[in-house]
Amino acid sequence: MAEPAGFPARRAALRMLDAVLRRGDTLDTAAGATKGLPPSDAALARVIAAETLRNMADLDALIDAATRQRLPDDAKARTVLRMMLVQALRMDSAPHAIIATCLPLLAGGPRRLAHGVFSAILKQGKALPEAPTLPDEVQARWSQAWPDRVDAIAAGLASPPPLDITLRDAEQTEQWAGDLGAEVLASGQLRLPRGQAVESLPGFADGAWWVQDLAAALPAMLLGAGEGRRVLDLCAAPGGKTMQLAASGWQVMALDIAKRRLERLRQNLARTALSAEVICADAFKWQPDTGFDAILLDAPCTATGTCRRHPDVLHRIGQRQIDELAELQTALIAKATEWLNPGGVLVYATCSLEPEEGERQAEAVTLAPDPVRADELPAGLQPTGEGWVRTDPGMMPERGGLDGFFIARFRKAG
Repeated sequence: MAEPAGFPARRAALRMLDAVLRRGDTLDTAAGATKGLPPSDAALARVIAAETLRNMADLDALIDAATRQRLPDDAKARTVLRMMLVQALRMDSAPHAIIATCLPLLAGGPRRLAHGVFSAILKQGKALPEAPTLPDEVQARWSQAWPDRVDAIAAGLASPPPLDITLRDAEQTEQWAGDLGAEVLASGQLRLPRGQAVESLPGFADGAWWVQDLAAALPAMLLGAGEGRRVLDLCAAPGGKTMQLAASGWQVMALDIAKRRLERLRQNLARTALSAEVICADAFKWQPDTGFDAILLDAPCTATGTCRRHPDVLHRIGQRQIDELAELQTALIAKATEWLNPGGVLVYATCSLEPEEGERQAEAVTLAPDPVRADELPAGLQPTGEGWVRTDPGMMPERGGLDGFFIARFRKAG
């Protein structure tokens, strides 16, 4: 029997969710389940999986209220019901199409149960809340860390983010804003509505810009103009900050241990006609010939600050991963401190909402603080009292929000 149209995309979405929730894979890694699908089906599978993860706590609450006996968390029927409900309640898909393409996923299983629960919830007129409910462990962590911000952060996760780009030439900001119909966030930083095919937009093929969330662009911006000085982009791949630094006149050395991600960096450099010395090496085994005038350390982290674009982090990351990465970050800061020339500047950053990866790291740095000033930041953002930068998905809500980042700047004694 031929598979119903749309079924392969739902099957791929189920496999992606299984990879994230059972194996702890990232959603990007799990996207291998879409191999061989037409681009439209692959995109649909990813959207279904991402929206299921974004709204999972609320989907589970609806399912539990509609079942006499609670389905196990890892039951296939629960995952399929999550997918069915998110398509109906968040993606506005037709119920008959959802039933036709999702119930076959339960062949040999409780199809009648899933059909009955799904139909009952829709008949009752149930809806998902505007702001997703955070998973219990995440809610507990962020309520303790950010008691005044946790509700705004949750509200900022309601939708996938818009498309932010960084221009190779900041002097062309107004020109590209007009050509792309984009909003200007800062000099050299534009925002477009999400859902656009990036490769087909004017200027992409010519290397005039690259995709980069505004928050992710801040660390390199805080190093200013390079004027030919030497900078190390430590943990550089896939290269957004490397390109920013090169475009700002720095002599850039880009170091990373990930060979595949560095290949993407090289491709981006070639497309933008920017130059940097690219080195594939383990930072703990590599030693530079000379010191650097500046080092940008965008350290490996849990990436919980990217939860609006990568909602899998809400379900994969716990205290164990936070503690392990915090140890790595401390060791990398020590290396960067060692390699910095006297008078040199270190910018430390993580795309994490966990204080252990941000504020606690900055408190332990032995270099002198170099506080960030308000006039160095785009309108709408302010440094903390310590002169650090902390962004989260609930900031600038009227303009589409931000990724969560922590940034601190230091200077080595001359």
